[in-house]
Amino acid sequence: MPDTNTRASYRFFHRLRVRWAEVDLQKIVFNPHYLMYVDTALADYWRALALPYEQSLHAMGGDLFVRKSTLEFHASAVYDDVLDVGLRCARVGNSSLQLVSGIFRGDDLLVGAELVYVFADPVAKVSLPVPQILRDLLTRFEQGESPVRAAVGDWQSLREAVCSLRTPEDRDAHAKHCVLYNAMNEAIACGRLALGADPQVDGLFVSPLLRGAGWSRVVRQHLNNEITHTPESANNV
Repeated sequence: MPDTNTRASYRFFHRLRVRWAEVDLQKIVFNPHYLMYVDTALADYWRALALPYEQSLHAMGGDLFVRKSTLEFHASAVYDDVLDVGLRCARVGNSSLQLVSGIFRGDDLLVGAELVYVFADPVAKVSLPVPQILRDLLTRFEQGESPVRAAVGDWQSLREAVCSLRTPEDRDAHAKHCVLYNAMNEAIACGRLALGADPQVDGLFVSPLLRGAGWSRVVRQHLNNEITHTPESANNV
C-alpha cells in the first residue's frame, strides 16, 4: 500500500467526530465504519475539486465503480474521538484511480486505506479511459495547484456567469464581480464588490452541491484584493 502513515502525505482532510452508534461491544469503532469514514471524506474531496460528483461524471460520459478496498488497522478510535481523514489520489491509470487514505487522531495514524476505482460506462459496465480533464485536474490538485480559476470584472463581462448561479439584482450593474470556474469551465461561485467611498463585498453565492468547501472565502479574498489593489487579484486562487 502507498504511504499513508503521516499527515504530511495529504493535502486534503475531512474532519468528523465518532458517534455512539459507530462503537461496538468492545467500545471501539466497529471496523466497517472506517470505510464509511473514507467514503464520507471522498464526497468532500470532490467538493474540494470544485466538481459536483454526479453531474460532472455524467458530463464526462462515465462513472466510478469500486474495484478494490483495503484497510490496514494500527489503532482504534473510540466514542467522541475527533478524526481527520486524509485522502489523496496516488495514481491515475488508463481506466482506474488509486486513492489512499489515512485516518488520524491528532498525529496518530489509526487506519490506512487503499481504494481502486474504475472509470466505466454506467450502462454497459465496461471500463473507459479516464478522461483527460479529470486526469489533469487530479494531478494538478495533488501538486498543490488550485482546481478553480477566478475572473474579476464588471457586470457586462460576467453577467452571464453570475446569472447561471443566482437571480440578478439592480445593484449588480454598478458593482465589480468575481466568478470562480471549475476545471470544466462551469461557474461555481460568485460575489460582488459595491463600488464607492466605502466598498463592501456582498452577493456571495456558491453552487449548492459545492457548499462547505470554502469557495465563498476564495471569492471574498479576490474582491478584497480589489479593494487593496493587489496585483494578483484577477488571476490566481
